[in-house]
Amino acid sequence: MVNVGLGLPVADPDRLLDWARLSDAGPFSTLGLLDRLVYDNPEPMVTLAAIAGATTRIRVQTEVLLAPLRETALLAKQAATLDRLSGGRFTLGIGVGGRADDHQAAGTDITTRGRRLDRQMAEMRRIWTTGDIGPEPCRPGGPEVLFGAFKPAAMARVARWGDGFLAAAPVEWCGGLFDTVRTSWAEAGRSGSPRLVAQVNVAVGPAEAEARRNLSDYYGDQAGWALDRLLTTPAQVRDVINAFTDLGADEVMLYCWSPDTDQIARLADVVG
Repeated sequence: MVNVGLGLPVADPDRLLDWARLSDAGPFSTLGLLDRLVYDNPEPMVTLAAIAGATTRIRVQTEVLLAPLRETALLAKQAATLDRLSGGRFTLGIGVGGRADDHQAAGTDITTRGRRLDRQMAEMRRIWTTGDIGPEPCRPGGPEVLFGAFKPAAMARVARWGDGFLAAAPVEWCGGLFDTVRTSWAEAGRSGSPRLVAQVNVAVGPAEAEARRNLSDYYGDQAGWALDRLLTTPAQVRDVINAFTDLGADEVMLYCWSPDTDQIARLADVVG
């Protein structure tokens, strides 16, 4: 069976440590946290450090961190520190960010964000390998890195700099996306296989109405696709997990949009 993780809800940060402890005791593999700058969400590196301290088993993951908004050397140090403090349980899910307001607030040029990310990855890999800036991460060469992307040029970063791919896309799109990543991985001469992680939005039971409000608030005018594809029944969640398993996914992240901790038990029943 494919691993199943939970994306943490951001609507009520005060509940996140409860989410972490309850999820750590359940069948879930990973806790993920999204990143925005111009939005009322908790900063992911700070929050995941607290979550790592409140848990003992479950992995913690940015999903995805908008690296071009951040200073490179400090980000490398933060990632290495979180990797050490979590005992190697940290995955750096990373991407460029497509919202103009985030880049404007950070003072970064949205038109050059891809080139900036390439430079950042080269520098972070150097820092993690040479130890010029400590602490030394648990894993040689740095923590596991997943890239979130949709376009072929962006997905090629998986083979160039990363360990795997995070697909926040409908299951019917992901077969082609996974194949593109596998092909570029082989063409780059990488050994083994890229780690493939899928992400879907869920709200099972009475939390659906609240989840829809939170999705609408987060995505604004672009919320239609997310609302249409929100998984709201155990059968829908099981079917999507099975579909991603058939596509060769290593993990499926169920992103929760309601802060109601009852969601954890409901989804645990689905996962088994």
